[in-house]
Amino acid sequence: MPSSTNPDQPSPFADHFSAGAARYAAARPRYPEALFAYLAGIAGRHEIAWDCAAGTGQASIGLAGHFVRVVATDASAAQIAAAAPDPRIEYRVAPADSSGLAAGSIDLVTVAQALHWLDVPAFYREARRVLRPGGVLAVWTYGLQRLGDAALDALLLEFYRDTVGPFWPAGRGLVDTGYRTLPFPFPELDPPHFEMTVCWTLPQFLMYVRTWSAVARFQAARDLDPVAALEPALSACWGAKARAVSWPLTLRLGRSGDASR
Repeated sequence: MPSSTNPDQPSPFADHFSAGAARYAAARPRYPEALFAYLAGIAGRHEIAWDCAAGTGQASIGLAGHFVRVVATDASAAQIAAAAPDPRIEYRVAPADSSGLAAGSIDLVTVAQALHWLDVPAFYREARRVLRPGGVLAVWTYGLQRLGDAALDALLLEFYRDTVGPFWPAGRGLVDTGYRTLPFPFPELDPPHFEMTVCWTLPQFLMYVRTWSAVARFQAARDLDPVAALEPALSACWGAKARAVSWPLTLRLGRSGDASR
């Protein structure tokens, strides 16, 4: 890894999601439409957006409603294969530091819930190269969800920190700090607050929890599903109805061009 200044920084392309790509595509929540409308508004031009480390396209789909063309790249062929097709999106298998895009061609670069898996300095160099003058870089992350019930939130916090906590890969600490400890390559803009909200039954929520990288690593190490052990305690508090689940987003963004010189 070129950058050794941050102990949370992962090795290049630590692939934690390919084995469960289809589940990831089905279970991960979608970002709010208001986020993409806002990003399109500050980008100014809407010819082409690059969604880097796109996974199965959760952000790519949202961007496609606002840009003529979206290029969505990920180093995982399995993740790209599981992405939802859209005529406005060109999916490519490519690392974050070698997009294959032309210099100065991109209006908006996004990284959704993935910057902590990347070689950050190398990605920033690539983002600088491909962004047009005045283009925007936007990265965001979300941490532990909110369930609106103190007992449920306490159970999930204990599971997150204690049960699977030792199995989180290097880089997860950057999510918990909202990427605030990372450098940023452009003078930053001050965005409004956004959050994801869904209404899920308990089985839907448990499917999401099973997409956590720490859950997969726990299961591989111990040949035991930690979510199955968690389910009875959650069920006692959750009830039979769907419940609102929310994740506040932490967004960092800046504009390339004269302001960065």
